[in-house]
Amino acid sequence: MTIRINDVAPDFTVDSTAGKLNLHEWIGDSYAILFSHPRDFTPVCTTEFGAVAQLAPEFAKRNTKVMGVSVDTVEEHKKWKRDIEAFAGAPADFPIIDDTSLHVSKLYDMLPADAYLPDNRTAANTATVRSVFIIGPDKKVRLTMLYPMSVGRNFAEILRALDAIQATDGVPIATPANWVPGQDVIVALSLNDDQAKEKFGNIDIKLPYLRMAKAPKK
Repeated sequence: MTIRINDVAPDFTVDSTAGKLNLHEWIGDSYAILFSHPRDFTPVCTTEFGAVAQLAPEFAKRNTKVMGVSVDTVEEHKKWKRDIEAFAGAPADFPIIDDTSLHVSKLYDMLPADAYLPDNRTAANTATVRSVFIIGPDKKVRLTMLYPMSVGRNFAEILRALDAIQATDGVPIATPANWVPGQDVIVALSLNDDQAKEKFGNIDIKLPYLRMAKAPKK
């Protein structure tokens, strides 16, 4: 199953380090991010979950919950969390789900093309790559990112993308390349110039189809 932008995020109920969770109920009225990892006690994953732990206040400011997906048991996750917290110097309070069955990994198409699943599988066998799914309060997938096992994710970019999604939600704007909060945005083509000026004030017409404006406050 391929997950596409604007698909309703496939729902699931699983065991986790925070108890049994149902995805849609857990999201509630928040945004949510799913991070998948090949296996517990692996080096890149530990640095990444350490980054998530350190960024907990930033996610909270953005009304965003985070959930880790890893193919080990809850008991293994709880042991691994001690390493994550020691490395990061911050509590890893976000739930990590038990996906030993690979149900969620398959549901979200996280396995690479050459995945194989022998007994006593290793991280390389179940390489769920490094998937990111940003999900809106409407339970629809807003963004996906896929990284190979060897490449750690850029969490500054994940935060930037989350900011852009939230800035453009329900507003006729888009964000230009390399946009960060505070910079001008692009006026949607659904508005003509007069409508754009009425809604956003002064607009900077770079090209007939590329018009910039100050980002509206939400």
